[in-house]
Amino acid sequence: MRQRRHIGRLDGRTVDESNAVTERDPMVFGKACVASAVVLVLALALWPQGPRSTSHSATLDANWQALMKNMDTMQVAMNAAKPTGNKDADFVILMLPHHQAAVDMARTELLYGSDPQMRRLAQEIIVDQDSEIQLMRLWVDRHEVQTKSPSDLSGSGPQVEK
Repeated sequence: MRQRRHIGRLDGRTVDESNAVTERDPMVFGKACVASAVVLVLALALWPQGPRSTSHSATLDANWQALMKNMDTMQVAMNAAKPTGNKDADFVILMLPHHQAAVDMARTELLYGSDPQMRRLAQEIIVDQDSEIQLMRLWVDRHEVQTKSPSDLSGSGPQVEK
């Protein structure tokens, strides 16, 4: 009979070159369990607790606060939307606050940003998204889509009069 050569351990068990498990070592298994528990506890302790947990310095940054306000406003409007039964209307009802948030974030970039490329992109986003918002609002009016109010369809930016 051929002698098996030890080549390593797997889950506290010895594995030989034929991949046969030959014995169980409770110390190795116990250490692996403790190590796993420590990793889990650390992960839970360090995991962000809120939807937008950030470092202390980031929460003091006016730019970051404005961007998060834009996102939160959009999310509130999108969460308040109710299905209409019309797939096109549902699409528009959700896209309006999404586009308005893009406009609001682009305005925030113009207020706080300094990179010329990003500022130019922000200007383009404002022009393009405002145009699309107007188109969607016209569609909503023409199709008499029922919404709570015009402000439910947009973010925190200025409202376009109908």
